[in-house]
Amino acid sequence: MKKVNSKAKSIDKITIPKVIVMVIVFLFTLVTMFPFYIMIIMGTHTTEDIQTHLLMLPGSALRSNLDFVLNTNFPLHFWNSFYVAIITTVGNVLISAMAGYGFAKYEFKNKKILFLFVIATLMLPTQLGLVGYVIQMRYMGLFNSHLALILPLMASAFHVFWMTTYIRTGVPTEIIESGRIDGCSEKMIFIRLAFPLMRPATITVALLSFLNSWNNYFLPMVIINDERRFTVPLSILTFNTAFRVNYAASILALTLAVIPVVIMFGLFSKHLISGLTGGAVKG
Repeated sequence: MKKVNSKAKSIDKITIPKVIVMVIVFLFTLVTMFPFYIMIIMGTHTTEDIQTHLLMLPGSALRSNLDFVLNTNFPLHFWNSFYVAIITTVGNVLISAMAGYGFAKYEFKNKKILFLFVIATLMLPTQLGLVGYVIQMRYMGLFNSHLALILPLMASAFHVFWMTTYIRTGVPTEIIESGRIDGCSEKMIFIRLAFPLMRPATITVALLSFLNSWNNYFLPMVIINDERRFTVPLSILTFNTAFRVNYAASILALTLAVIPVVIMFGLFSKHLISGLTGGAVKG
């Protein structure tokens, strides 16, 4: 009986705190997900219903709202945002990885000054150089093109700093030296030995880069004036007319725009967490 009682007490000591923690986490999850739930529900109602009262249950206007969204240029704008974000993400990962690898594993003249210059650019708001960037794009003939949206986001000072701090200890120098002893070129050492070890950091950079490009509103608003080249943030503005604002269709479009981000974070959330914690500890 004493053994049974001791086991029961130990089980209570283990399970009760866990249950309390699970309940707290569950409540926080509900609070966090509630705005997303409301957004989904509002997309199934009409604009008039949204303006009159708070909606908690699905409505019957989902089909009409979806038809309205699909009959606009939203599918084209969705594709524009998607391929711009993909190209930006790939370029950002490669540039950040190569720059971080160079800062972390090579010694060259004025290395510290150059790295401090990269960090110093983090203190400057991107809007500060917007006028000069627009003039440059006009001079290069890239104004009103998607390439003008891709180029500035492919080079991120924060991502270079992030990759540098991760690579310093995340990629052992001994592996690089062994590759050199075996006769590998510097390019093959980076591709075959170093880059696979950066996986948590590169996935983190890829997710942040994709999210930054996907949600980019200010730069497309200034650069793009052709409606067929609009991205998702600008596309939602086209639902509004001079006489009526279709809030229901706009909210449904926002719901559709969130889907790629939710899928990516669902698939790579573990790598994102490991990359963030790894960079924090290794830096």
